[in-house]
Amino acid sequence: MITKENIMEIVGNYDLDNISIATVCSHSSLQIFDGARKEGFKTIGICVKQPPRFYDAFPLAKPDEFIVVDSYQDIPNIVDELVAKNAIVIPHGSFVEYLGINKFAELAVPTFGNRAVLEWESDREMEREWLEGAGIHMPKQIKPEDIDGPVMVKYHGAKGGRGFFIAKNQDEFEEHVDPNEKYTIQEFIVGTRYYLHYFYSPLQEEGYQLSEGILQMLSMDRRVESNADEIFRLGSPKELENADIHPTYVVTGNVPLVARESLLPLIFELGDRVVEESIKLFGGMIGPFCLETVFTDQLEIKVFEISARIVAGTNIYPNGSPYSDFVEPGLSTGKRIAQEIRAAIDSKQLDKILS
Repeated sequence: MITKENIMEIVGNYDLDNISIATVCSHSSLQIFDGARKEGFKTIGICVKQPPRFYDAFPLAKPDEFIVVDSYQDIPNIVDELVAKNAIVIPHGSFVEYLGINKFAELAVPTFGNRAVLEWESDREMEREWLEGAGIHMPKQIKPEDIDGPVMVKYHGAKGGRGFFIAKNQDEFEEHVDPNEKYTIQEFIVGTRYYLHYFYSPLQEEGYQLSEGILQMLSMDRRVESNADEIFRLGSPKELENADIHPTYVVTGNVPLVARESLLPLIFELGDRVVEESIKLFGGMIGPFCLETVFTDQLEIKVFEISARIVAGTNIYPNGSPYSDFVEPGLSTGKRIAQEIRAAIDSKQLDKILS
């Protein structure tokens, strides 16, 4: 992985009055570009083959310029061009998945956040070590031979739910698993899925204070998954099984949510613990992150995954959520990222938020 010293050497040659915000044209790019523009930054969209036409329909979120590559694997070839434009890269799920963790870790362009988190986030065993070390309640991890009820099988990395499946016994697991992929088997928790969107700032001092900086809750969502959210219109689970129809979990969209207010202390406690443990393990994750959870009927919150970057569920709230509006009216996660970069420039603390 490229070192922070290398990155800060690059930043040392930047014109800080002409910073550009760059990201791949996918995932959460519309709000990233919109938020950057609202904070006075130029914007750069990285795209494959040609600029996507849909940006023409959204002029406030259209990047100021595009850099076109033949494939995502060619992004390292435009490093010099990005640096010449004083670019700061904003990672998101598609960016990291398309380029690959190893290539992203070596990308010689200043990046918002701590790249050390990528290894901990993408490897489900390391992720479990992180979350359990923070005292987080997680679904039990199960071996194939011990499956005696519904389990969720997940592959490593950010795949938008693609390939995930439920198995009720070892035979079903072996029938559907891809032996060429790294996977994790978790007990299936019955409850309501909540995706909690936080923001950790090492720069601010006023707010929900941590050992260093503050924690914010910006929004929540629930994912719409195809075909799992509609499949049972066709019949009972037994009828579907007899028809060889099985649920799939590819994310196709997102639905806004709010939690009952009495749960907010626990929600903040979870975020607090995860950030503090990240500081101990790898120097802390910076900026937006998401705890992917199940709320049970006993009002327990089980965390089954973490995404240590902006997630697509925040796209529901380009002009603020019921939570971020209590921080600042109209505050999106994309704008909040840009604000943190602006604050770091003004206070000469870019080293605290870039890697």
